[in-house]
Amino acid sequence: MSSESPARRQRPYGASQGRPRGRYMRRKVCSFCVEKITRIDYKDVARLRRLVTDRGKILKSRATGTCFRHQRAATRAIKRARHLALLPFVAD
Repeated sequence: MSSESPARRQRPYGASQGRPRGRYMRRKVCSFCVEKITRIDYKDVARLRRLVTDRGKILKSRATGTCFRHQRAATRAIKRARHLALLPFVAD
């Protein structure tokens, strides 16, 4: 028998250490770039609602997949829509 205890045995090269790893998430693409939208209108509430949580928080670009330029424009549009009461500041 081997002199090593079962807990101290080395794993073969490439064996998993902890949780199993799946495939990597595919990078999301900016929906504004795909649709070739140059200006994000604050009056387009349906499009802006996709970028806001049900609590009223603006989602991060990592979660929505928007690029830096469109995320900045969307944030400005959401804030304008909030001031004009088209979007809520907070959830009810």
